Parts: sequence; C-alpha cells; structure tokens
Amino acid sequence: MKTVKADLHIHTVLSPCGDLDMSPANIVERAVQKDLGIIGITDHNSTLQVDVVEKLAAERGIFVLGGVEITTREEVHCLAFFPDKNTRAEFQAYLDLNLPIIPNRDGKFGYQVVVDDNDQIIHMEEKLLITGLKRSIGEIAKEVHRLDGIFIPAHIDKSVNSILSQLGFIPPGLAFDALEISCYTTYADARKKYGIPQEVTVIRNSDAHFLQDVGKCSSDFILDRVDYQEIKMSILGISGRSVIPG
Repeated sequence: MKTVKADLHIHTVLSPCGDLDMSPANIVERAVQKDLGIIGITDHNSTLQVDVVEKLAAERGIFVLGGVEITTREEVHCLAFFPDKNTRAEFQAYLDLNLPIIPNRDGKFGYQVVVDDNDQIIHMEEKLLITGLKRSIGEIAKEVHRLDGIFIPAHIDKSVNSILSQLGFIPPGLAFDALEISCYTTYADARKKYGIPQEVTVIRNSDAHFLQDVGKCSSDFILDRVDYQEIKMSILGISGRSVIPG
C-alpha cells in the first residue's frame, strides 16, 4: 500500500466563480508544487474541462479524478466522479438535459470558458452553470451510481449550498459514498458536530477557485496503486484501503 496526497475539489476557468488564472496548465503546476498525486476537477455542472487537465497532469505524473460539482434541485452542492471519458460524456448529456436554460449574459456571474493546453479559449459556455438542476439529490445520486460513479455531498460544514444548510439533515436512504468537509473545520470536529458515524468516510478538500488555494487542505489516500477503482475502494474503505483527512 502507498499513501497519496489528494485534493478532490478544484475549479477551473470554466466555473463562473473560478479565477481566470485557473487554467489547466496553472492548476497542474500548482498541484506539483503542493505535492499532490491526485486532483479532482469539479467545475459547476460541467465536465468539459476535465480532458485537458487530465492530459497535462498525466505528463507530470498526477492522476486526475474527473468529475463535476452538481447543484441539485434543492440547491445542494455534490461532487460526482466517473471512471472514464465515456461515462463522463454520458453524465454530461444528463447535465445538458437537466440544466435550465438561463443565459449568462455578458459574463455577469463570471466568464465560463473551456481552454486548451495552451490556455487558448476553444469554447465559451453561454448557459449559466451555477443554476440548480431539475433533478433531486436522490435522483442525481442514482444516476451517478448507474454510471459506476462516486457521489459525495460537498462541504457539509458550510452555511450555504450544503446538504445540511439546505435540507437540515441527510435524507435516510440517500446513496452517498462519503461526505466532504472544507478547510474551515477539522475531521474530529466534523465527526462530533454532525454526528457522522465512523463507518462513513470523510474527505477534506480545498474547493479551490484560486491558484493559491489548490492543496490548501487535502486528504491522504491509502491504496495499492493510483487509478479510479483503487480511489473508489479507498473511499468505500474496502480491503485495507482508506482515506485520512488532512
């Protein structure tokens, strides 16, 4: 087994709230500086920037867990990750179908661009990405798992857009694989404050929108090798794999 440092909640220039310095190349360089072996790319309601980050990161020996930060109908933010390009593309189609058509006129909420590995703009997303989908958290979790994905309610300690701030509780029967906490609480405090059972994995990530925040907090993954299935086994605590929040 090996220990690999991971930050699984990073936004790029595609997220309207992401700084324009959050290009794939800059994110990868920052990840190298922070000694991250795994990074999660999680733009708001879109997977379209993952491929370029994946390409650049592979050249530097960093594994990209490709995913998305979903806003549910209840305005709950959740992370979802997928095994490969095909399942990401299938979930992207689901996002396109269920994201309301609200134009991001004149970049009012921030510019939403996809760039190539040379930071050149190749697509500008006109539909506002921070809108809640037409689907509930339970429906979205079901679709993520249908695609062999990983589903994680995000930053449960935050006072807005978390499952606890929006719903007040974690719905019984909700199929989730872990819970995420932010840099602003500790693992021990989160366990105690929110009554998280020991069998539930807790992951601590940066939710970086600015370069200086990449790797600001992280989690250690205990696994045999670095690939999607091993990461998923660590999150699920299978066969000696585990996650230790930083």
